[in-house]
Parts: sequence; structure tokens; C-alpha cells
Amino acid sequence: LQLVESGGGLVQPGGSLRLSCTTSLTADYYAIGWFRQAPGKERELISCISYDSSNIDYADSVKNRFTISRDNAKNTVYLQMKDLQVEDTSVYYCGVRWRSCSPDRADFVSWGQGTQVTVSS
Repeated sequence: LQLVESGGGLVQPGGSLRLSCTTSLTADYYAIGWFRQAPGKERELISCISYDSSNIDYADSVKNRFTISRDNAKNTVYLQMKDLQVEDTSVYYCGVRWRSCSPDRADFVSWGQGTQVTVSS
């Protein structure tokens, strides 16, 4: 299973972006987590959606600003980001886990190459 992230870019503070995570195989049975990693920092889990969308989690740092969703017909999970701030600047990655979400980064596998999000004026 391979993952490809896309949708990153340069945006001004307060702006929006939508990231996509597309899987090479059917995503029907996988939970997808979005992570980010800034230089010198650990990779952090910011959002996760279970295989059937019945469970969705957000880190406090992105709650009420980011929205995760999935389209299993397209094998794609989205992360809609609004009101972006400078501290959101990171490389964003997605990872998969069988069916359900987990708060533990180590439970996710098959990382993509990441997509850079830069928030700057």
C-alpha cells in the first residue's frame, strides 16, 4: 500500500488549503491519519478518520480549523485547513492503520512522501 499526499503550498496567515492523501489500493478498510512534522520536531498526529468515518479525531491545535473527510470511491482522504497560522508550517504526511484510529503514531504505517505547507506573509 502506497500513499501520495498532495495539495500543499504557500499561503498567507488566515488562508486555506486542502490536502489530499490517495492510496494505491482500496482505502475501504483503513483508518487514515494526518500528521505533520516541523523542522527539529517530532511528527505529530493532528487528525484521524476511521475506515467508515464513524470516528474522527483532532488534535487540540487544529480543532475547529481543520476538517478531515474521505471519499472511498476515490481512495482519498482530505484535510481541509482553514485559518492557517504560521505555526501550521510543516511537512504534512498521511499514514494508514487497519480500520480504527489510534492516538499512537507508531500504530500507523505506509507513510507518503509528505507535502509542504508554508504559512507566511
